[in-house]
Amino acid sequence: MKAIVLQDLGGPASLRLVDRPDPAPGPGQVLVRLRAASLNYRDTLITKGGYGSRQKMAGLIPLSDGAGEVAAVGPGVRNFKPGDRVTTSFFQSWIAGEPDEAKLDDDLGRAHDGVLCELRVFKETGLVHTPASLTDIEAAATPCAALTAWTAIVTLGHIGLGDVVLTLGTGGVSLFAIQFARLCGAEVIATSSSDEKLARVREMGAAHLINYLDDPEWGKTALALTGGRGVDNVIEVGGAGTLKQSIRAVRPGGTISLVGVLSGARTDLLIPLIGSRNIRLQGVAVGAAGGLVAMLRAMDFHRIKPVIDRVFPMAEARAAYEHILSGRHFGKVCIEI
Repeated sequence: MKAIVLQDLGGPASLRLVDRPDPAPGPGQVLVRLRAASLNYRDTLITKGGYGSRQKMAGLIPLSDGAGEVAAVGPGVRNFKPGDRVTTSFFQSWIAGEPDEAKLDDDLGRAHDGVLCELRVFKETGLVHTPASLTDIEAAATPCAALTAWTAIVTLGHIGLGDVVLTLGTGGVSLFAIQFARLCGAEVIATSSSDEKLARVREMGAAHLINYLDDPEWGKTALALTGGRGVDNVIEVGGAGTLKQSIRAVRPGGTISLVGVLSGARTDLLIPLIGSRNIRLQGVAVGAAGGLVAMLRAMDFHRIKPVIDRVFPMAEARAAYEHILSGRHFGKVCIEI
């Protein structure tokens, strides 16, 4: 089989197309012929050793998000049969309930090989059925970014009618968060550094738009847009560079869903402001396979489609990484296998 391998930690330039032996499923395992994969910002960090000792240093097949069809099943597999269309779960052993260290360590494309290959064996628990309304490319866009947004908005956020959600930027998680917040009947305030991208999120249903380059005090602006009440949930993908403004924007008793660290990983927290206003800082580690099933069911029923920016052929995987790093994308960057 063909596979893309990260030979060392030299960034996207270290990616190589190689031949590897075809795998075969063992007991409780499913062999999948992968048709599509998608990239997350996390994947660019991994090419440079961003996870330190917690990642594979060489010879890694990257990417966590994939979709395809079952080629064969091993003994004892009950939920899948050859020909079934399937989508990968980010965490292969986290089915439902609370996570633990073992479940969180069993992810794809970091310490263990990912999905940027023609064939891969998965645990039966690490796959879900792909709904008929989604293509393989669309399904491959969902396991990490979409489920993270779903967990922040629905599973942990409990967003409902009349609530207000603040999204930061126009990456995959933020765009899915807009879609799911609108599905729940919430009002959306969206930020971006691009007026062109803001116009596109307005078309997706965002009620209020803030260009954070023009308005560096955007947290105060978001607060004013709610009449001084504050937003119910901030989808915080920035980290150190944005957390201060997120704290200013959220209401007393509201939630800041900590998703990413695009603007830095270390910051001085405004602890008195957090404590005195009963603000909840909620970490969001993607989610369990059960959440992926529920999310895909909702997307299927409501005909929600991922926003796909661009699809690259497998041989141009390096260009897909470089496109993510350029920041020009709007929506998910995918790879056809």
